[in-house]
Amino acid sequence: MWKVARRPRWIAALLLALGIAAGFAALGQWQLSRAVQTATVVTYPTERVVPLASLAKPQSPVTDRVAGQMVSVVGERVPGDTYVVSDRVNYGKTGYWVIGHVVDTSGTSLAVALGWAPTKATADAAASELRAGAPSTTIVGRYQPTEPPDQQDFEHGVRSVVSIPALINEWTTVPTAVYGGYLVEKAPSAGLAAIYSPRPQNDVTLDWLNVFYAIEWTVFAGAAVYLWYRVVKDTWEKEEFDKLAESVEVN
Repeated sequence: MWKVARRPRWIAALLLALGIAAGFAALGQWQLSRAVQTATVVTYPTERVVPLASLAKPQSPVTDRVAGQMVSVVGERVPGDTYVVSDRVNYGKTGYWVIGHVVDTSGTSLAVALGWAPTKATADAAASELRAGAPSTTIVGRYQPTEPPDQQDFEHGVRSVVSIPALINEWTTVPTAVYGGYLVEKAPSAGLAAIYSPRPQNDVTLDWLNVFYAIEWTVFAGAAVYLWYRVVKDTWEKEEFDKLAESVEVN
């Protein structure tokens, strides 16, 4: 069979098959690089405290770049706008958040999670103390996107999410501008515990569709070489059969 394979015709066919296989292999490599490129995660310096106004704009959604960023804002808490949010897990324990309304120096409103309490009675007591408002100060915390309002039980008066649109409708002072997310304050207010707010985790996930395509192109590359081998073998078998037939006729 290898005598047949060394003929110029089949050597040229082999070179063609290898060229096609190389093209398929290159396409497979490209698909694999696309899968890795898609899985590449851009990390940001989320633990470096920056002014909130330098990253976020009022009436704008919280982007991936800003979500989880440690920020600072100078403002004062609005009297009366303090609320308790239930079903908040803190270090494995379910409790309550106390949410306040802060207006920064530019007049933009911001919802701020002031701290966590293990019981509703403790949260209500802290909220009552905080409803008097507070003078202007610098608040530092992690900026988070608003939560969907439809996840709480409206029918039974349960507030379990921090929804900016829902809070706007309840604030006693009508805001002129509002940040799209809320701030989890790093230092808790009096009578409350600090809220567990870890840095965001960036999970890497391969694009398996691209990986599948890469495997497909590899199979096609192998098939191109195998097809050449199969055709050469078929040619050799046909020639051997013809020789055998001729010898039978002679005899």
